[in-house]
Amino acid sequence: MSNWLEKQVPKVVLAPTFAAILIFVYGFIGWTAWVSLTGSRLMPRYEIEGFGQYTKLFATPRWDTAMNNLFIFGALFIIIAMVLGLLLAIFLDQKIRTEGAIRTIYLYPMALSMIVTGTAWKWILNPGLGIEATVRGWGFENFTFDWLINPDMAIYTIVLAGVWQSSGFVMALFLAGLRSVDGEIIKAAQVDGIPTHRIYSAIIIPSMAPIFLSAFIVLAHLAIKSFDLVIALTGGGPGYATDLPATYMYAMAFSRGNLGQAASSAMIMMLVVFAIVVPYLYSELRSKHD
Repeated sequence: MSNWLEKQVPKVVLAPTFAAILIFVYGFIGWTAWVSLTGSRLMPRYEIEGFGQYTKLFATPRWDTAMNNLFIFGALFIIIAMVLGLLLAIFLDQKIRTEGAIRTIYLYPMALSMIVTGTAWKWILNPGLGIEATVRGWGFENFTFDWLINPDMAIYTIVLAGVWQSSGFVMALFLAGLRSVDGEIIKAAQVDGIPTHRIYSAIIIPSMAPIFLSAFIVLAHLAIKSFDLVIALTGGGPGYATDLPATYMYAMAFSRGNLGQAASSAMIMMLVVFAIVVPYLYSELRSKHD
């Protein structure tokens, strides 16, 4: 009896969670996929009409803008956050005296929500309140920093805020990787007279390839589903200058009353995430089997 209970109790405990995930995650993914194939507007319809919503989606200039912005934001956000995180990790790896305090300062932004980050950077970048107003108050009357209201530069304000939010997390990942490298290898290289920068570039950093991949997956996922940061910082504007797929989906669903378009854009976002995550999971499972 005790053996039976030992085997069955974990299943009973996990069953509600499993059922909830099955219904509220995979069930609603299936519902969204179904709606994306219908002519749903304000209310859902369930008569399948084919891929018309996807045809309309890719013919919409606003969706093109959102995807272009995602490419710009995603590429800059991932590259800058990874480079900055690596440099900060290498700096802290030098066993400096105030490492604990500096690490806490670097990690603090990650403790904030994206809404708080977006609101704070909205104040900082506001021409009438933030950097521009401050510098002009110092006497530099011709100084301008109007990225927040400039349609050509507004997307880069999202990059700034996103990097500030996430680079500390990337630093923590890389620092853990640096600390896991075999110290004997480093000592042997130092004995051979190899310069420190060569030790990092030729020995330490190449051995951290799995951590680079993990950081890339996390940052790419954050970039694709970015919504609250954009809403708090720019609201998708000026105009549609900082629209991303997530904000486009929200606008279609809750402002335009077009559930079909919202569902089709959501499915495209999911496919992009799958295109990034699935190869990673496949490589991880394959390495474990090997």
